[in-house]
Amino acid sequence: MRIVLLGPPGAGKGTQAHRLEGYFDVRLISTGDMFRRHVRHETPLGLKAKSYMDSGELVPDDVVIGMLISELDKTQNGWILDGFPRTIPQAEALEEALADRGAPLQAAVRFVVPDEVTVGRLAGRRTCTRCQRTYQLGTHPSRRLGVCDACGGELIQRDDDREETVRHRLEVYHRDTAPLERFYEERDLLRNVDAVGEVDEVTRRAIDVLGELT
Repeated sequence: MRIVLLGPPGAGKGTQAHRLEGYFDVRLISTGDMFRRHVRHETPLGLKAKSYMDSGELVPDDVVIGMLISELDKTQNGWILDGFPRTIPQAEALEEALADRGAPLQAAVRFVVPDEVTVGRLAGRRTCTRCQRTYQLGTHPSRRLGVCDACGGELIQRDDDREETVRHRLEVYHRDTAPLERFYEERDLLRNVDAVGEVDEVTRRAIDVLGELT
């Protein structure tokens, strides 16, 4: 399985990516996680990426593509990409790289959710400083307030989850990322999943959509 996940901030892509990774036994590659590892270690790449992430802007293509392709080359049994591509040039670069390897993309799964729902979700999102697992105060809280269930790390609100930044991120998404839907639709790769509802229900919808690929 070789798929990418699409959808606005707050669509639940991260949560669903982890669930689909386990269900289909493939590797999840999250560009967000890669960036945050670099940010924590204050590498040159991390410092450059952080300036864009904190303001809700997209990280430039030249920072992303080389790192991601090296990750794909390490992966043998299929993968799910979360957070990439986000622009047409990125999609074209990915398409070219996969064609060179004889392993084309099989589907682009779009999680569909209204803008105001995403604002509410992200304003209440908390992220573990240690393992990067996410929680939602209203719908998916941790068992202990401020403490990650998985590793015991501290849960925080990231700067890019504050309401004013979230609204800007949505503007950026609609301007730069939404055209990917047309890109993949033209290639008959786009698969839509209604992302409003309980987490388990959304997972079932995604599994149903992807069942034809296995």
